[in-house]
Amino acid sequence: MSRRDDYASGLKKTSDQVTFLREHSGLPGPRGNLELMQAAADVGDEPRFRDWITVGSGGHPTDEFLAMCGIVGFGRLVAEGRQDLVSELHAHASDPRWRAREAVAIALQRVGDHDTDLLFQIVRRWAEDGGYVQRAAIAAVSEPRLLKTAETSRAAVDLVDRVTSLVEDTRERRSDEFRVVRQALAYCWSVVVVSNPQYGRPRMEHWAGSHDPDVRWLLGENLKKARLLSLDPVWVGRLKNELR
Repeated sequence: MSRRDDYASGLKKTSDQVTFLREHSGLPGPRGNLELMQAAADVGDEPRFRDWITVGSGGHPTDEFLAMCGIVGFGRLVAEGRQDLVSELHAHASDPRWRAREAVAIALQRVGDHDTDLLFQIVRRWAEDGGYVQRAAIAAVSEPRLLKTAETSRAAVDLVDRVTSLVEDTRERRSDEFRVVRQALAYCWSVVVVSNPQYGRPRMEHWAGSHDPDVRWLLGENLKKARLLSLDPVWVGRLKNELR
């Protein structure tokens, strides 16, 4: 039995799931207990998810973990057909707390595990939104397990490419939203290019010709990733030279 299964069993047995989640959350600390979070999303229902999100509006780090569990649970429900809950995930994507925003990306990945077509329907709309929402969209699809087909990998490249173009067009660059989406693009390109090099490399090469300092920075960060170096070190070296 996996740890996730163990946690699911423990949650089903306890009469106080909130306390169970708090005590095993891993917070405060550098990393929340993601296996427990997924287990909570597996076993909860909509009223429970809403309760966790409400309780999670408090200021303590373990309360934030409760909110994460509820948000990821919404992702499970969307995957099961509750598309009316997509708007609530969209709202949580702009939460001021980074862990809650991360939970939205994880929730979308649960949608993608069940239905990649639905996932890309959602994220294409989100790509036209603000920086926090854009970040959730590109982080959700920059997951190798979701990019196993030519269709999904091309769709992911297109999405990251579109958000990069919007970053290049952004005038106000002092906001946290801009910082967050720029930081996400600094690794997303490497993930999606590796998933489909034939399609992705020319799209990434295009941006090496940009004069925008933020675009050039995020490309440079991607070129440091081991996954790209393993793919084609000569190509990486050539792009690095273009960026110098």
